[in-house]
Amino acid sequence: MAATLKLILVAAGLLGLGLLGMAVKIWGKKDGEFAGTCASNSPFLNKEGESCAFCGATPEQKCQKEAAEA
Repeated sequence: MAATLKLILVAAGLLGLGLLGMAVKIWGKKDGEFAGTCASNSPFLNKEGESCAFCGATPEQKCQKEAAEA
């Protein structure tokens, strides 16, 4: 029983550290956005070669939202 509780507490602590790390990363980023939001750049997520619903970029192009901000 004590070993199970210890395991749950360790898992919750590690999960909390991971969430805290993501929160710090978002807080430190300009506008709180993650980098690389285009799924079209990943061949694992876009097997049909569709354009990105977020910015309209094709798999061969870089994210057009990033280009507009620069």
